[in-house]
Amino acid sequence: MSPRLLRTTAQPGPALARLTLALVLFPHGAQHVLGWFGGYGFHGTLQWMTGTLGFPAPLAALALVTELVAPFALLAGLGGRVAALGIVGLMLGALSTHVANGFFMNWFGSLPAGQEGFEYHILALALAGTVALEGSGAWSLDRLLFARAAAGAEPPRRAALAA
Repeated sequence: MSPRLLRTTAQPGPALARLTLALVLFPHGAQHVLGWFGGYGFHGTLQWMTGTLGFPAPLAALALVTELVAPFALLAGLGGRVAALGIVGLMLGALSTHVANGFFMNWFGSLPAGQEGFEYHILALALAGTVALEGSGAWSLDRLLFARAAAGAEPPRRAALAA
């Protein structure tokens, strides 16, 4: 993985964003892909995304895989920027299907399933954007790997001067 993708700070803000996003997004991925929490599982959700929503099957499958795998990457802080960018794409697609329903979620359970607004998607986009821009932050494997790579890659000019 490119060192530029791993570069991050020791700040807790990006870490809080990635951990929150992982914890919020995992149940959705588990519902859509594994059938947990009353979900339809991979096949049923794929049929719904392609048949009802009209997404192309390859993009729908990619979205489902991203929804399940990205939270684990974010939780570990490994490839956080890549995972966050995947979630940005996922949320933009989801937002496009909810924008006609207005801003607000289904706070009181009075709307039919799938008729929620897009406020959740905006929050997820903001969290993913933070990780995409700032990296995985403190307590991440990205930070550990970047520090190890930086320690082992002494600039050539400095090494020549030391000799």
